[in-house]
Amino acid sequence: MTQTSDNVTWLTQEAYDKLKGELEYLSGPARTEIATKIAAAREEGDLRENGGYHAAKEEQGKQELRVRQLTQLLEHAKVGEAPADDGIVEPGMVVTIAFDGDEDDTMTFLLASREYASDDIETYSPQSPLGVGVNGKKAGDDAEYELPNGKKATVKILSATPYGR
Repeated sequence: MTQTSDNVTWLTQEAYDKLKGELEYLSGPARTEIATKIAAAREEGDLRENGGYHAAKEEQGKQELRVRQLTQLLEHAKVGEAPADDGIVEPGMVVTIAFDGDEDDTMTFLLASREYASDDIETYSPQSPLGVGVNGKKAGDDAEYELPNGKKATVKILSATPYGR
């Protein structure tokens, strides 16, 4: 999981390896593939009306942006351990909260950066209002955070356990 502070991103070894693998793919085979697509589209003639060429160039731009993002992230990364299973909310933990103390109205989410967003579990950033509110709390604690309308909301931390993929 990650935790960002002072331009340092903390990653588990697993997360670091995954992001490094993505960077290697985008920097090597993916660059070759997109260059081939652009060359093939260029051979089709008039570039002003060539949708395939413009789509490939746009894809190339997005790919290069991701390469820059990953390069910067990994340059400033520190590899560390997954959080301890001590019930304290921190990045890398799956957190279950109850809204307004109502244990029937609950939500479970992963507290982590967007690199970890998946279809398996909702992910909230440690920098989000809810993330800031729950970070550092433990099971049984109440946490307050600011809603988009400026009002405050209170949730009760029911559990916090390390996330394991």
